[in-house]
Amino acid sequence: PEGEVRDTVAMLTGCVMPELLPQVNRATVQVLAANGYGVMAPPAQRCCGALQAHAGELEKARQLAKHNIEVFESTGASRVVVNSAGCGAMMKGYGHLLADDANFANRAQAFSQRVYDISEILAMAPLRGTLRPLPMRVAYDDPCHLLHGQQVREQPRILLRQVPGLELLDVPEGDWCCGSAGIYNLVHADMAQALLDRKMEHMASIQPQLIVTGNPGCLLQLRQGVKRHQLDVEVMHPIEVLAQAYAPATPASSA
Repeated sequence: PEGEVRDTVAMLTGCVMPELLPQVNRATVQVLAANGYGVMAPPAQRCCGALQAHAGELEKARQLAKHNIEVFESTGASRVVVNSAGCGAMMKGYGHLLADDANFANRAQAFSQRVYDISEILAMAPLRGTLRPLPMRVAYDDPCHLLHGQQVREQPRILLRQVPGLELLDVPEGDWCCGSAGIYNLVHADMAQALLDRKMEHMASIQPQLIVTGNPGCLLQLRQGVKRHQLDVEVMHPIEVLAQAYAPATPASSA
């Protein structure tokens, strides 16, 4: 952590992020450190259980939940930070998942109350330090598991609005699903594609230079949509935008 230490948090590294979006985890640690947070990532952690639960494999999800509770408890961290909306919603629901387990019900409930989305942690206070201007039109699309599952709406917007020069755009039907929805885009591909096409039509109407969303499934789904609709737009996680704002500007090369 840089400057006065605010806290030390434990971080869920996830399954998809390290394999397909490792830059999101790096950006998460960088921005937390810039804001005074130490970060632990216990190597014994496993999948949060969300995909198993989505597929109806609840007993496997319970096994994973109990394992993760023990691992994160052993860190002594007061908070567990998550940069994946689907994982965060799942872990905040461990208390419900294990409500009938005599050995874990109370522990799971207490654990769930210590789980925070990365935007919730960072929005607790104004961002520290100097953020360089990022003059661009940015469309923030709410992940369903963050907006509806965790009731987190304003925090990502509060953070993005602190970046100088960034124009935050309202997405028509921004609270609608992009079609990813865990494994929905695999098991109901036609409906998922129809939702994505509708989302891309709205994106095209506001002409963003960048689309941001806080869930790996949504990131991959929206990237597919951008390519399918031939939009000249990048898709990133909000924490990547903040990491860019903290990074020093690259000097122009001399001729």
